Amino acid sequence: MANRMNWEQLISDTRLGLEHYKNSKSGVRSDFERDYDRLIFSSPFRRLQNKTQVFPLPGSIFVHNRLTHSLEVSCVGRSLANEIAIRLHERHLRQPWRDRLWDMGEIVAAACLAHDLGNPPFGHSGEKTIGEFFSNGNGKMFKKQLTPQQWTDLINFEGNANSFRTLVHQFKGRRPGGFAMTYSMLASIVKYPYSSSYAGEKGKFGFFTTEKATFEKIATELGMIRLGDERYCRHPLVYMVEAADDICYQVMDIEDGHKLKIISTEETINLLMGFFNEERQQHMREVMENVADPNEKIVYMRSCIVGLLVQECAMTFVEHEDEIMEGKFTGSLIDNISELPKQGYKRCSELAFKKLYRAGYVVDVDLAGSRIINFLLDKLTEAVVHPESNYSQLLLNKFPQQYDVHATTLFEKLQGVLDHISAMTDVYALNLYRQLDGISLPTV
Repeated sequence: MANRMNWEQLISDTRLGLEHYKNSKSGVRSDFERDYDRLIFSSPFRRLQNKTQVFPLPGSIFVHNRLTHSLEVSCVGRSLANEIAIRLHERHLRQPWRDRLWDMGEIVAAACLAHDLGNPPFGHSGEKTIGEFFSNGNGKMFKKQLTPQQWTDLINFEGNANSFRTLVHQFKGRRPGGFAMTYSMLASIVKYPYSSSYAGEKGKFGFFTTEKATFEKIATELGMIRLGDERYCRHPLVYMVEAADDICYQVMDIEDGHKLKIISTEETINLLMGFFNEERQQHMREVMENVADPNEKIVYMRSCIVGLLVQECAMTFVEHEDEIMEGKFTGSLIDNISELPKQGYKRCSELAFKKLYRAGYVVDVDLAGSRIINFLLDKLTEAVVHPESNYSQLLLNKFPQQYDVHATTLFEKLQGVLDHISAMTDVYALNLYRQLDGISLPTV
């Protein structure tokens, strides 16, 4: 087992599926910038605009969806990675590879764009619904026909693992290597670099059985430390992607909660002030005296907190670089920042769980989403398992061509169903549910 990872190997512009192809054309864009651009123009990324983040998709008040969240995470991730790159470049002045560190910002920015690509509709409850369909629902009937590894993949269905699959799997009619992204970018989205056999109570893992060989190929090429069978240490850039996500979802959820009047202005200001010492608080209050709009006051405070947490996480990464490169670092960057902002972040988490994630219309969407996804899983798995019926044949015609619902194995057929459902937007899933249940009919 390797004792330490190294930046020279970890930062690689080799493309999955194009390992032997080298583009000699010069240009202003790096390969990592091309990763970013490919994602921006991709259909899976565009679909994020109609997927729930936390709160129901907007009426008169605009709150975050998966797309706006991913864009904000990408901005924060790039800033965080660039801060770290500056500090590490100074530390490693004698190393011939140090200029590779400047690529970290673009790699992390692209990885942040991609980190939610595999999430199904209706927020995190969608993930849980899929797993429970197989563990406790009608999907239990398939257990005896699958290998133990395939079964753990299904009952622990994970958006992170599905994001990796979305990017690397060769869907029908598509080229080898999927999106043909760089190795470093792909490794940077795998928060849990192990198979579902190690998912544990939290049900977290990084790649399905079908993508195991691909992940191992990438990890080996990048020199990621192998901990044993189907387990690796994280690629160091994962910590930056995770921190950017942690910063954005927690702080932006509070901002959305204020916009929706779930949290009062006074309570929100007092909560967000908790990140700062008294001197900084006094300065911020003086600034806000010149701002009449309550929402703009919260926007100002949010920007201050994001800037503070970026600096804190950058310092934490640099301070613990050796542990991270040796695979010995525990927890997240947010878990290891200084005490005052860490306590401020903790209070935001507690309030969000108590007041936001249990808000009536958030629960209503979770309940409706669970019913819709369960219904679609019932109908679509029945169609792929028993394609001979007339109803099944009609239903299979609604599958996009790239999903292999006529695969030779049951597991691949079931994955075709999950590929289709997880790619759906909230609106598409709702409309399909209504059509199949006879609630709405096409115009004739």
